[in-house]
Amino acid sequence: MNIILLGAAGFIGTNLVIELAKDPDNKITVVDRSRDFFETIQSKNIPGLSILESEFDLNTDFDKLVAGQDVVYHLVSTIVPTTSNRTIPNEIMANVVMSAALFEACVQQGVKKVVFISSGGTIYDKDAVCPLDENAPTNPITSYGVQKITIEKLLYMYHYMHGLDYRIIRLSNPYGPYQRPNGILGAVTTFTYKALKDEEIVVYGDGSVVRDFIYIDDAVRGILNIVNGNDEQHVYNLGCGYGTSIRQVLKTLEKALDKKVDVRFTEGRKVDVPVNFLNIARYESAYGCLNPISLEEGIRKTAQFLREFYGL
Repeated sequence: MNIILLGAAGFIGTNLVIELAKDPDNKITVVDRSRDFFETIQSKNIPGLSILESEFDLNTDFDKLVAGQDVVYHLVSTIVPTTSNRTIPNEIMANVVMSAALFEACVQQGVKKVVFISSGGTIYDKDAVCPLDENAPTNPITSYGVQKITIEKLLYMYHYMHGLDYRIIRLSNPYGPYQRPNGILGAVTTFTYKALKDEEIVVYGDGSVVRDFIYIDDAVRGILNIVNGNDEQHVYNLGCGYGTSIRQVLKTLEKALDKKVDVRFTEGRKVDVPVNFLNIARYESAYGCLNPISLEEGIRKTAQFLREFYGL
């Protein structure tokens, strides 16, 4: 199968490529803005892997990129939730308009399926009752969430108009190997990294914010089940299916690492929905029990990776 991943050098893309490469019948092409971003993937020496440099804007030749591909993974995003409300017009142009151009090319080039990694944490209404199923109200409070749900609607439109097959994965909060531990995404990975280095952990608010955290191996397994499955649904929530507060994450971190952590609580942020966790019944009805690993085990695995990868 010919598979192309756009925005493949990031956390989710790296883990997807590693898993997809286990099938020798997959011919994988990875795309991002710079070849230098693929240092980790290149180190895996994946046979037949093609690496392409490309911007993702209206000057991009999307027809050329997706020609001959069976499955297109759309992993591109120029923003993160916490900063997405700063330059809303520019980001809508960079993400929504670019996505429409990509889907147009997929139709023209006869792509069999488009996979879009959406957001289970930002597209839903902040006051919706958890656990959130796929029919819960979608009233995002960040531009990031607005863009994700708009791209979802574009995919539905291209399916309705042109028969373009697609799968949307509304992913919760993945963590684990190859996630940047010093970025602004990924509380579990960041907290684990800082704890290992005996650095201060900064928490926005009082730690009562609740999220759905899923280890990356479980997330990738779920994504591939959805992509390769024959279920007629197009949209799936994917997470652990239960919520964990930031305070509980910190307690679990201390237990998993057997050490006290240095925590500083600071002012909360308006972009943080108080409680968000997902109902994954649709996924489990189609593909069986996800049975994700516990947060404690996930933290131990993440810590082991961080120690080896960063020499901690």
